Amino acid sequence: MSDAPAPHPANLPAPNLLGFRITHRAMRADSRRLADATGEIAAGRQPCGPERAAAIKNYVVKLCQGIHHHHKAEDDHLWPLLVRSAGAEVDLSELSEDHSELDPLLAEIQSVAGDPAELAKPMRRLADLLDEHIAEEERQLFPVIMRHVTAKDWEELEKHVRKGGDPRFELPRIERHARPEELAELRKLAGPVLVVMLALLRPGHRRRERLVFGAA
Repeated sequence: MSDAPAPHPANLPAPNLLGFRITHRAMRADSRRLADATGEIAAGRQPCGPERAAAIKNYVVKLCQGIHHHHKAEDDHLWPLLVRSAGAEVDLSELSEDHSELDPLLAEIQSVAGDPAELAKPMRRLADLLDEHIAEEERQLFPVIMRHVTAKDWEELEKHVRKGGDPRFELPRIERHARPEELAELRKLAGPVLVVMLALLRPGHRRRERLVFGAA
């Protein structure tokens, strides 16, 4: 049996999933980093003055808003696209159940975002849920997308996903979590505008990370 991928419908170009892969990676990584940082604060192993607490609150709220926006776009646009394109080949029930768990957890996290020690436990639950959910989503859905969704339909989906996002928060995180070859591809796809925006946004994001995580 050949390991070659199945031909795409009508031999049309397949969608480019790079943006989704990096966004998923950034959500998982930052949720885990925040869980670890707030866990250290809760255990008394790291100090947390008012400036750091305010920075953590701001970061957590923006992250939760970004996660909500992403999974809402999947519910409203990706799920219908998959049903329309792949029909019975895709079963979204378990992934939809995970999404239903996310909103109350995100609300709980935002309600205690001003207290880093209180954030530790719900942030850990979020990091664990995202690790499991995103790994399963990519395992189940990415092959279906590559077999059945056209590049044109995928580009339309990504437009919906980008609407309502906060590029000042999202773009520097994409740069941070993209591998060098992925970042080179993104720059090639987006052109000089991306380079300029990253140059403008990078210093502020690095200051924010130093406050939140103690990262260089």
